[in-house]
Amino acid sequence: MLELHVNGGTYRSGAAVGRSLAETLREELGFTGTKIACNEGHCGACTVLLDGVPTLSCITLAHTVAGREVTTIEGLREHPLVDAFVRADALQCGFCTPGQIVSAAALVATNPSPSREEIRHAMSGNLCRCGTYPRIEEAIETWQG
Repeated sequence: MLELHVNGGTYRSGAAVGRSLAETLREELGFTGTKIACNEGHCGACTVLLDGVPTLSCITLAHTVAGREVTTIEGLREHPLVDAFVRADALQCGFCTPGQIVSAAALVATNPSPSREEIRHAMSGNLCRCGTYPRIEEAIETWQG
């Protein structure tokens, strides 16, 4: 039995060795805000924070995170970035949005007023098929923390 710390709570999981963190979060623990798109670590839709660091949960094995703190989009519901994304209309289809917000939260935690270049660098691992990058950048520039 695996013990996972997710969004401040402790959960027991029977995840087999080799099962991804994304699958465990979604299918076993019910944290469906974490999206699985490419399932190869290329798009960033599955991004969660692992001890505060953006991590691609589709290529992270669940058993490797035991004892560490996992934060999903559900754990960031009250974060001011959520409102900033809404205000800037940075949502479009919304599929990439959880991963975008999680990555942005890690950025502003270390740099509350990032430049446009710093935003682009920090967000480069998160793809948006709708092309809302200017609005995502605006949301991060205008968030109120």
